[in-house]
Amino acid sequence: MDDVMKKQATLDGINQYKALIELEACLPDILASPKSAGRVAMIVCRPRADDRKMLDRCELTISDGLVGDNWKQRGQWRAPDKPANIDTQLTLMNLRAIKAIAGDAAQWPLAGDQFFVDMDLSRENLPPGTRLTIGTAEIEVTAEPHLGCRKFSDRFGRDAVMFVNSDQGKRINLRGINAKVVRPGSVLSGDKISKV
Repeated sequence: MDDVMKKQATLDGINQYKALIELEACLPDILASPKSAGRVAMIVCRPRADDRKMLDRCELTISDGLVGDNWKQRGQWRAPDKPANIDTQLTLMNLRAIKAIAGDAAQWPLAGDQFFVDMDLSRENLPPGTRLTIGTAEIEVTAEPHLGCRKFSDRFGRDAVMFVNSDQGKRINLRGINAKVVRPGSVLSGDKISKV
């Protein structure tokens, strides 16, 4: 699972997008995600734009976020010439949500998130400022919204964007959350993630 995957090669594996009604049928399972502690199901590094490297282990630092990821080099999404926004240093997505949207685990990295976790990421459960231990590191949930965009639509379909960007989708953070590192450490796939 440590091969770098090119976006196009992975996109060729998607045969059809899921309809909104199929996605909504998965909500009860997503809403049943653990509230206080869960686990890290997958770690993904983005060494370059549209490249993905699945990792068994990673290091998190305060200055770089996930070591080897291109977060810092990319700058800000709307203004690449500006320094990277610390509030978007890390992204986490609910394991059950990505399973509903993408199905096959080989497709999950297309979402662009670094951590796929089995945990309730809703605003009610993890409001901005909440601290989480992840492996031996500690991260803090930020207020920066994480929403479905054009790339997400291209990769998973228009209905997937409608699903994650709906009022309920935003409330329970179906597209995921942003976070920053507050204590460096290492994370292994399968490690616990829990509220401090």
